[in-house]
Amino acid sequence: MDSVPASLIINRATPHETLAAIREAEERGVPAMWSTLAGISPDPLTLFGAAAVQTARINMGTAILPTYPRHPAALASQAQVLADLAPGRVRLGIGPSHQFIIEGMYGMPFEHPLENLREYVTVLRGLLWDGAVNFTGRQYRVKARLAGGAPPPRIPIPVSALRPPAFRLAGEISDGAISWLCPVPYLVEVALPALREGAEAANRPTPPLIGHVPVAISEDLPAVRAAAQKLIGPYARAPFYARMFADAGYPVTADGKMTDELLDALVVSGNAATVTARLEAIRAQGIDELMVTTIPVGDVAAEEAAVGAVLAGLAPDA
Repeated sequence: MDSVPASLIINRATPHETLAAIREAEERGVPAMWSTLAGISPDPLTLFGAAAVQTARINMGTAILPTYPRHPAALASQAQVLADLAPGRVRLGIGPSHQFIIEGMYGMPFEHPLENLREYVTVLRGLLWDGAVNFTGRQYRVKARLAGGAPPPRIPIPVSALRPPAFRLAGEISDGAISWLCPVPYLVEVALPALREGAEAANRPTPPLIGHVPVAISEDLPAVRAAAQKLIGPYARAPFYARMFADAGYPVTADGKMTDELLDALVVSGNAATVTARLEAIRAQGIDELMVTTIPVGDVAAEEAAVGAVLAGLAPDA
């Protein structure tokens, strides 16, 4: 898959609405989109199967699929369908998720998450890139090969990363590090060096750093902050995120809320020209791809269309 300057996170209330939004994004020239998975929500891989036959160009990625509930061999089986329906247009973003989700929701032990991720990628890459795997680890023991005679699809496998050990692991084993709500200085000063360190240790090229950026097409800063607090504020109560925000110099409040300073560091806002300039400036600092969430403030449809137009117009080599 060719590199893209920016991609759009698309999630709607129903699969029909999401499919319509993906088609609209392609028509506007958005090069790539991501679908997130929150709790027991519609499965993005099933959704991508439908989107694959209704689109021709837009790239699709998961950000992220939790590893614990879905065996890597089962994911490889699903991925083969997408590789055939949308060749070269799919990325499988995976990650261990969080303890309160894996244990609290699924009732599964959340043990050694980075070890889990390393082993998961080993199995998944063996199947999708080599066509077979014979692996014995602490969490997975898999001996399998792809059925049929088709060559392995070699779908890119980016992984989630939030703090330095995860970024180092991404550098070692992945096809990209997917960050989420990391302030840009943290990505540049902490994440990128760790990503490069992991790649150097594995004697491989540094994979892309994918930076998550919330965007609001609005010049009303108080309204932007209020909308952002509602949409992304709950992350401040998740322990992994609270620690990352503190490491980045933006500790959350005692009652688990984002400060205005943190919101301003995370959210790019302004008119379309201002947002475009800021996104290009972020990419110029070494962020390979921007993964954009729209923060609706007023007219949701108009603002989402404006964000799509901004992303479609970003220069590939900004």
